[in-house]
Amino acid sequence: MSPLAPLERSRPGGGRRRFLSAAGALALTCLAPGVHAQARRPVRIAVVTYRGRTRVEDGFEAYLAARRLPAEILWHDIDRDKARLPGVVAEIRRQSPDLVYTWGTTVSLGVLGSFDAVDPARHIVDIPAVFTLVADPVGAGLVPSMASSGRRVTGVSHMAPVDAQLRAMRAYRPFRRVGLIYSPNEKNSRLVVAQVAELGRREGFELMARPFPLDDAGRPDGSGAAEMIEALAADGADWLYLPPDSYLTTLAADVLARAAERRLPTFASTEALVKAGALTGVVSRYESVGQFTAFKAEQILYGGRDPASIPVETLSRFSLQVNLPVARRMDMPPPLAMFDYAELIDPEAPA
Repeated sequence: MSPLAPLERSRPGGGRRRFLSAAGALALTCLAPGVHAQARRPVRIAVVTYRGRTRVEDGFEAYLAARRLPAEILWHDIDRDKARLPGVVAEIRRQSPDLVYTWGTTVSLGVLGSFDAVDPARHIVDIPAVFTLVADPVGAGLVPSMASSGRRVTGVSHMAPVDAQLRAMRAYRPFRRVGLIYSPNEKNSRLVVAQVAELGRREGFELMARPFPLDDAGRPDGSGAAEMIEALAADGADWLYLPPDSYLTTLAADVLARAAERRLPTFASTEALVKAGALTGVVSRYESVGQFTAFKAEQILYGGRDPASIPVETLSRFSLQVNLPVARRMDMPPPLAMFDYAELIDPEAPA
């Protein structure tokens, strides 16, 4: 059995619920053309990103296009500097869009606030909102539960449960020590570190967590990342686990190259980290996360739904991706049984 089998959520009455891929969304458009032929009022959506446009936004816009939902996107990017968030909030208020879209935990908390500490002077409270790519919405304090935010907010989480990720990691290669590097100023990363540490206490493995130092402005400094990898390898880490850390993602190519040089296998919690060169990971496809977020936006903008009535969800299925070129270079092929259920990524294969 695949270690991901418990992640396939059954719906009442039997069967499996699977979220549409991009192709599925386009197929739906073809199946119900009458729905999309109706005139739609153009809407304005303020999109706030952390490190520029990603494939999540590609998926979001692809869904709107497939459904023929006219929208003007008002782009805002904080370029990894959360000090810009108050200015973005002020600009969104001036623009008065129909919907606000926020990317990631840092941006979402800065724009929307935590559910129990919303400040109308600092946060958007009078415009419906969807957040996306938030690893742990409840732990981060964005929502009190996944069932309802209790306010004009809903959203999508992208991360598989940490215990399922570690099961997949163990199925690939057993471990006694897990290395981890992270940005201590990112709440999403701190939450995942705490979850891995708790699993280590319960399951008997050692977590070797190393935070990036912070500069005088409170921003992480990754200039010593290579030395951190060297130290973890020298200290006997069996794996390097990569949490859903936005700053780490910007350094990922160099970090992963150094880990490969030291033959330290790497396990990713996000698709971006697999694409950057991690050996393997249990991930949601970013385009699908964007499509699912757009589906929730459609329910609000065109279905008249109150965001509080729309549950916060993850995708119903995750993908165990294996980066075959990395596996070949490290001479660490996946177990044969894994070929039955893993998604094998091989950009070096001939077309």
